[in-house]
Amino acid sequence: QVQLVESGGGLVQPGGSLRLSCAASGFSLRNHAIGWFRQAPGKEREYLSYLMSSDEIVHYADSVKGRFTISRDNDKNTAYLAMSNLNVEDSAVYYCTAANKVYAGRYYQTRWEWYDYWGQGTQVTVSS
Repeated sequence: QVQLVESGGGLVQPGGSLRLSCAASGFSLRNHAIGWFRQAPGKEREYLSYLMSSDEIVHYADSVKGRFTISRDNDKNTAYLAMSNLNVEDSAVYYCTAANKVYAGRYYQTRWEWYDYWGQGTQVTVSS
């Protein structure tokens, strides 16, 4: 059974930090691209970051550049999104995704539908 399970969300003060985890089962993240997305109430799903399986290609949305860091631990079959300098606009449900695909360019890899698997998300709430 292919599954991605996000964890690590919760309530955090403005300016604080959180590290989200994405545990994969039923497949190996080692040969998968990883993507992170989020969706806040009343807003469209927003792309955040991707990391190719080679770890040589990485990209961040402008809204999170310099604040978020995507990474993976293949031995633990887990992906991560480290977040810092959080503000109220970062409050959302955060989703991880994975794709067993070769590099297809930024146009495709910033789109939800390009990915093969996704989790149910973890809630991040930044208080004001």
